[in-house]
Amino acid sequence: MPPRKQLPKKGPSQAAGSKKPPETKEDFEEELKLLAGQAKEETWTNWAKQQGIVYSRATALIALMAVYANASLLTLSPVYGQIAATRLHQQVIWVALFAGWGANVALRGILPVKTIALLPLIAAYIPMAQFFLFQLSETFGAKFGPAITEGLTLFPLVVFSTASLADVFEDANLSGLPKSIAGSVPGLGSYMLYSLVETYSMRQLLSQIGRSVLQTRVGLELVLGSAYGALARSKLLAWAVPALMHAAFYNTHLMTPMATRSLNTALHTAAWSLVDRMESTTGYISVLDSHKDGFRVMRCDHSLLGGEWTKLPRKIVAEPIYSVFTQLEAVRLVQVPNKAPDNEAKALNIGLGIGTSPSALIAHGIDTTIVEIDPVVYDFAKKYFGLPSNHTPVIQNAISWSQSNKDELHENYDYIIHDVFTGGAEPIPLFTYEFLSSLRQMLKSNGVIAINYAGDFTLPPLGIVINTITEVFPSCRIFREGEPPSAETVEEAGRDFDNVIVFCTKTGDEVTFRKPMEADFLDSLSRRSYLLPKHEVDESVFSIAEDVVILRVNETEKLAKWHDQSALGHWAVMRTVIPSYIWQNW
Repeated sequence: MPPRKQLPKKGPSQAAGSKKPPETKEDFEEELKLLAGQAKEETWTNWAKQQGIVYSRATALIALMAVYANASLLTLSPVYGQIAATRLHQQVIWVALFAGWGANVALRGILPVKTIALLPLIAAYIPMAQFFLFQLSETFGAKFGPAITEGLTLFPLVVFSTASLADVFEDANLSGLPKSIAGSVPGLGSYMLYSLVETYSMRQLLSQIGRSVLQTRVGLELVLGSAYGALARSKLLAWAVPALMHAAFYNTHLMTPMATRSLNTALHTAAWSLVDRMESTTGYISVLDSHKDGFRVMRCDHSLLGGEWTKLPRKIVAEPIYSVFTQLEAVRLVQVPNKAPDNEAKALNIGLGIGTSPSALIAHGIDTTIVEIDPVVYDFAKKYFGLPSNHTPVIQNAISWSQSNKDELHENYDYIIHDVFTGGAEPIPLFTYEFLSSLRQMLKSNGVIAINYAGDFTLPPLGIVINTITEVFPSCRIFREGEPPSAETVEEAGRDFDNVIVFCTKTGDEVTFRKPMEADFLDSLSRRSYLLPKHEVDESVFSIAEDVVILRVNETEKLAKWHDQSALGHWAVMRTVIPSYIWQNW
């Protein structure tokens, strides 16, 4: 094949369609303007792209940090309770934010790698660190245990995240802002975004928690660790493998069948077993059996919603392990004029627990409506505690439900039982003057209400709640579940925590109880012993805060400091009821 003929290359002026060089001064100036415009456009595009990357990275760091803070808080709740876990949480966050923002340059000088490269490792090891730190919860105590735990887990994550954020903002162009505020805008803007994401994400987490393994406490931490890994990819990610292996095979807090079997293996050696567990809107819900003592309980975070004896036969209803729930049933025994027979009476039960009191009302033939906020609590009460099906369930927030229905259900109920408890303390909004007034509106003119409040006699909240109840209902009698302890016992323990049951009517007549008949006991040993309340309390024993006498909707925050102290006392009580290894291993 003969070689191809080589043709000379055409110069620019000879190329087809090539632009002719400028021939005049005007043409030359026009071309210079065109080239300058193109260069300016390319420079602006690059700048916008670079700034977009800066702010996108900054936003991702802030969002991950805010969501992880919520995940940390949720993970603490089963071991310390919601109130104790929240008490010092924000202080840990604030200190970490200030420390990280001011230490970014120092960290860059000390660390052999970029600060951001360590974030995936810190996030990956937090679940494992929490697992081991929770084993020391009895040593740490509820007062400082949550802060110590977050100080060794969440604190370094927030410090390194904030330092990385400061590094990222060094490439931010703030020349368009006045110099007087340009230096503070990144910090203030970041904190505002952090607060917004923290608030919104907590609502979203609580509304979706428990729907899948990845939407649980530890599952969410693992997802966030993966997100950190995607944000800061590096060869260091290989060092996260041991943490992931621990989560997959050894962490009993992860809601997988393998973890549940592992937890049950450990519990069986101590004569306990985990019947079922789920994460839900009000907390970590589980059902546990004590084979040694013969009882079953339902747990919500670090509190018990109730329990029954499994070693005693169930006849008409189960035998509860706590007498307070049988004493609430004495609402039927209060003597009122024109009292409706049981088969014509209607009852409203606010708060379900394991369903002891409403089950008894249903067994007496009373048309019973149950309002319970947590669907898992309701399902577990039916599945594991024999809650009868012949009732009207309302799975809704009691406050919103009462506001929507108080007019339609005006003077509809003969009996109301108000028994709510979660997170280590009573939910304060359910004891406000406004909420209790809505219940009064739904109670018949000759109706009776029984209200249970678990509180500390040495603190003002109990007295404030009693004052509020008696302000709404004109005639009441107050009882405590157990016999009052001696003054020496109270001084030694530093608390006097007990269930307080208040029976009230809408009339001004004195509250009196009729003598129980055989049918009232439902063939139950515990009801035969505890149905009638015994330990009456005079209103004069309650302490009152000077600035709050009646609890109203806009004043609930005034009880927060005492509520914290009450929750800490309740935590200590719960550790005497159920062994520590149950609480800390979930």
